[in-house]
Amino acid sequence: MSTNAIALTRLLLRERSSLLRVAERILRDRPAAEDVTQSLWLRIQRVEDHPRIVNKRAYLYRLATNLAADHRRAARRHETLIVECDTAEQVPCTAPSAERRMLDREQVARLMKAVDELPPRCREVFVLRKLENMSVHEICAKLGISRSMVARHMDNALRRCFDRMQEPGG
Repeated sequence: MSTNAIALTRLLLRERSSLLRVAERILRDRPAAEDVTQSLWLRIQRVEDHPRIVNKRAYLYRLATNLAADHRRAARRHETLIVECDTAEQVPCTAPSAERRMLDREQVARLMKAVDELPPRCREVFVLRKLENMSVHEICAKLGISRSMVARHMDNALRRCFDRMQEPGG
């Protein structure tokens, strides 16, 4: 430990109550002032000997004032970032409404019916690509067909499903 740190530690022990009052005056909060005083002790443990501190008391009080001001600014930032809600009723519900869920279920049922109506090979390519997330290369290898044939089946499937979904009442 440096001689500056030793001298500042001794001074902190003697002046602790006064430093605590300085921090409390800035923060208007006793527990926060205690935290600042503890931080002050930790900070002075890292003070080096070079340059030599001439007025250690002034240095210690300036450090306490700066730490308290930093603490106050951080607390204000925290307060502006955190918005408290008094009740759960103030928090908007992001879940879809019962009506929306029912409409979505109907849409999915219509889509599944459209997929079931596809020709077998077309349906197989569509399911492998869209539901099982297989690549075109993997589908070609699995079914023994060309890339252009996979593209043709996908185009046909998408067009038929889209047309079916556009029909009124499905």
